[in-house]
Amino acid sequence: MAVGRIPRWRQRRVLRRWDEALAQARELPLPALRRMRRDAGDLRMRLDRVIRVIDGRLQLPAIGSKAMPKRAGTDWAHRPEPWCGPVRPIGITSVSSGAMLGQQVRLFHDCAESEIALRQVRNLREGDLAPFGVRMEVFGFDGSFLSLAIDLPEEAARRLRRHHVLRLDLQAEAERPLGALARLNLEHGPNTARMVRKLDLGDRTPSAEFDLAYADIDEKRIGKAWLDLILEEPEMNQIMLRDVTLSRRPRAEL
Repeated sequence: MAVGRIPRWRQRRVLRRWDEALAQARELPLPALRRMRRDAGDLRMRLDRVIRVIDGRLQLPAIGSKAMPKRAGTDWAHRPEPWCGPVRPIGITSVSSGAMLGQQVRLFHDCAESEIALRQVRNLREGDLAPFGVRMEVFGFDGSFLSLAIDLPEEAARRLRRHHVLRLDLQAEAERPLGALARLNLEHGPNTARMVRKLDLGDRTPSAEFDLAYADIDEKRIGKAWLDLILEEPEMNQIMLRDVTLSRRPRAEL
């Protein structure tokens, strides 16, 4: 059997099983329905992951090392989920604080009434590196902060050490000038260390570096890491993040 191919007989058997489940669902007692619902949910989650990866690879711009900006010495690079493949939901309006776009990105704010829209869009320009981008539209804004929180994969977070430099690269656009802060959060044991860098989203390719040698961390206890992209005075603006990538390299020893 060729790698990646499912035999037709096995595919038909699986489909027949779920056809039978559909027919039974109208008559089964509730305990059995709950088990069937759990099985169906587990299957859908795995199928969604497979489809997301396949769609991301089939759509241009292509994903791969050539499409990922890397500096010399980089030993790890990552493009978060909303920029590399389709997510659900594809968009949110009147976004509540903590709402997720996919599984790796959340939007936080303290507005009494949200007039914020967040949506994944398809990148189609010749110069775009990522298959997808994220568009944020902010109308009225009565809060004091607006932050897009991006999780690092758990395995990558646990492997961060004090000799590493973590780099953020963006492709960004805004309807009008907009300042921003990039804040790296490193959870180690009961404590969280934070490092903040200034960004200018007027520069279409802003970047920030975090030298972990200057972070007050217990590197052996790092369990979680995430990056907050904090937007300053975002009202009546449209912010387009065409690409977001994170990379890691060992710092140069003197």
